[in-house]
Amino acid sequence: MSVEEEKVSFERVPRHLAVIMDGNGRWARERGLPRIRGHEEGAKSVREVTEECVRIGGIEQLTLYALSYDNLHKRPRNEVDALFKLLRKYTNEQLSTAVEKNIRLATIGEMEDLPQPLRGEIAEAIRKTRDNTGMTFCLALNYSARREITHAARELAQLVQRDELSTGAITEQTLAEHLFTAGAPDVDLLIRSGGDMRVSDFLLWQISYAEIFVSQVYWPDFRRAELHEALRWFAGRQRRFGAVKEL
Repeated sequence: MSVEEEKVSFERVPRHLAVIMDGNGRWARERGLPRIRGHEEGAKSVREVTEECVRIGGIEQLTLYALSYDNLHKRPRNEVDALFKLLRKYTNEQLSTAVEKNIRLATIGEMEDLPQPLRGEIAEAIRKTRDNTGMTFCLALNYSARREITHAARELAQLVQRDELSTGAITEQTLAEHLFTAGAPDVDLLIRSGGDMRVSDFLLWQISYAEIFVSQVYWPDFRRAELHEALRWFAGRQRRFGAVKEL
């Protein structure tokens, strides 16, 4: 690590940083490589960005959009199977890093649709790091924000039906407590790599007041320098949450 990197600091960092890791397929296609090579290179970016977030400090949670509900159900089976294999490999590698760096591992999404071996390894990694007190590293797997909100609404309806909750008692906080992210802070900064200007059904409730940074860099090339650029941009933003700054 260079002296310049050691001196990097930020006036303000997001408590909760979320990332849409886009561009793996385009990165591979432009190099004449199979799509899975893009995902493999993207895993290296995950590792570097995660470790840099820990090194910088102050970021309580990093949530990565690893596999959307649409990815799982609409992409070619061979690509999905290759992603599952890569996720198993990454989970095993990330566990040692998490233990070493005091990272707590977590997931959001409909895990029951994932293969049992992958679910088992992820559950074991979560169990082994649940008492860690550092940054939470959360993977969104088989995740859809619309399905998450629908799931929360269904749970609340069942409570009302059983006379355990009145409709008048349902608040924003009540609904938030039934989301997959219950207990986590709302997202402060959402980064999307790859240049597309959309949020792709990711954390729709939680990004209501997030700053959104779109990088033109494909995810496999998104490393420490690109993370620093996004964090510097965030530090310069005025976050008013609907209020007006007094003159």
